Amino acid sequence: MSVTTTTPPAQRPGRSPAAVPARRARADRVRGIGVYLGIAAIVVYCLAPFYWMLVSSLRRPSDQFSNAPLPAPASLENFLSAFDPSNGFARALLNSVIVAGTTTLLTLIVGIFAAYALARLQFRGKGPILAVIIATSMFPGITLLVPLHQLFVDIAWINTYQAMILPSMSFALPLAVWNLTAFFRQMPFELEEAAQIDGCTPAQAFRRVILPLAAPGVFTTAIITFIAAWNEFIIAVSVINRKDMMTANVIISLFTGQYGYDQPFGTQMAAGVIVTIPLVIMVLLFQRRIVEGLTAGGVK
Repeated sequence: MSVTTTTPPAQRPGRSPAAVPARRARADRVRGIGVYLGIAAIVVYCLAPFYWMLVSSLRRPSDQFSNAPLPAPASLENFLSAFDPSNGFARALLNSVIVAGTTTLLTLIVGIFAAYALARLQFRGKGPILAVIIATSMFPGITLLVPLHQLFVDIAWINTYQAMILPSMSFALPLAVWNLTAFFRQMPFELEEAAQIDGCTPAQAFRRVILPLAAPGVFTTAIITFIAAWNEFIIAVSVINRKDMMTANVIISLFTGQYGYDQPFGTQMAAGVIVTIPLVIMVLLFQRRIVEGLTAGGVK
């Protein structure tokens, strides 16, 4: 019977003990470079439209169809044209703030109480109720325009703020209730029990203990709701026909050029930048809170 001996990997000819760690280090470097390149590609893909909108807004009207990567020379004429009184853009911005702010506030008030009840109270049909709530958010908004328009005509709500706020709430509430319900569920019941032992009523325990701890989830829901309401277009363009009641997104689509029939591309890009910048600033300032709210409850 013959005996076969095998040379250990570290002692094989042509392979030193330091070769394996070196190859692993090179592989890790290549993998890291690939990850960063992928992230850079995604960032470029997401920011390219906004960059082109910004560059187009800084071009002179005579250069608005130029394909140069940078405006040469840069001009603020498009921004001044956007705020021309004939466009009504300043009033439209105020309308957008009113509609988005009111929608966010009402959605939070209703959503917080509904989510807390669904998370803490025990009653029949709680599961199906949550399923119905999330299912309502799946209906495409355009399918509801005709009945909503007819309803608002019958109750004389055309050209009113509530005609834009209530439909926006109907689309924002399901997501708000779903998110906040999951957030309240991960909070231990002992918090309310300890507060009630110290003399708090259930309402006081909710207001003084639970609500402050739920701030990250509430804040994240508020940001998401505000962005959705700020960007809403299809409802606002369907129930409003008075220029002084239109939101910024609607008024931008109605900009006219110098002669009434030419396309004011640069002015529309400038208005788009003005509408987008508040959202960008809001996300950059509160990104930590947003991440905390989205990840809260993920690990117990």
